[in-house]
Amino acid sequence: MEVIEKNLQKEQMELVKNGIAKGMTYPEYRDLVHQLALNRQTSGEEQLESLINYTELNDRRMNRWDKTFKLPKEAEERILKVKSKLVFLVLSESWCGDASPSLPLMNKISEINPNIEFRIVLRDENLALMDSFLTKGARSIPKLIVLNKENEEVIGEWGPRPSTATQMAEAYKQEHGVLTAEFKQDLQVWYNKDKGQNILSDLLELLPLE
Repeated sequence: MEVIEKNLQKEQMELVKNGIAKGMTYPEYRDLVHQLALNRQTSGEEQLESLINYTELNDRRMNRWDKTFKLPKEAEERILKVKSKLVFLVLSESWCGDASPSLPLMNKISEINPNIEFRIVLRDENLALMDSFLTKGARSIPKLIVLNKENEEVIGEWGPRPSTATQMAEAYKQEHGVLTAEFKQDLQVWYNKDKGQNILSDLLELLPLE
C-alpha cells in the first residue's frame, strides 16, 4: 500500500509540475477571457449561450475586482513574510462565476511577493490534474493548489468557494437540492458585500508561517 501511495503522489506531482509549466500568467488569462467575451465565445468545447453570457459577466466582474480590491496593510505584511518559493496553480474556466472574485485576489497576493508564482490552467484541458484534486468527488472550480517548489510538496488546497460561501451553498443545497441561477446571483451580491475579505482570510491561512 505504501508503494502504491508513493507512486500516486509521484504521478500527482508530475501533473502539478506539468500544469505549472504550461499554465497562463494572470494577465494572459485575463486577456483570454476578455477576447472570448468580445467574440461572444467561452472557454471549453461547449459554446452554450449561458456559458458565453457568464464569460461576458466574468470579464466585467474581474475588471472591477482588479481595479477596486486593495490588500489591507496587515495582509500585505503577512504575505511579505513568505520566504519559501510557492506556486499558486489554479484550475478555472472563463464562465466560472466563483473564479471572478477569487482569481483577482490571488493575483494581488502574488504581485507583492516575488516568492509566490501564480499560474492558471483551464480545467477541461487538464482533467487528469483536476481529477487529482476533486472537491467531494466533483470537478469543482476554481481549484487552487499551493505547491512548495523547494521540496516539491503540495502544502494546501482551496476552492471552489471561500468558507462562508461554502456554508451558504451547502445549506441551500440541503434545502433545494441544487444551486439555482437565483442562488448564484445572490452569491455574487454576497461577494460584493464581503469585499473579498472571506477569500483573503482563507488564502492567508494557506501561506506557510516562516
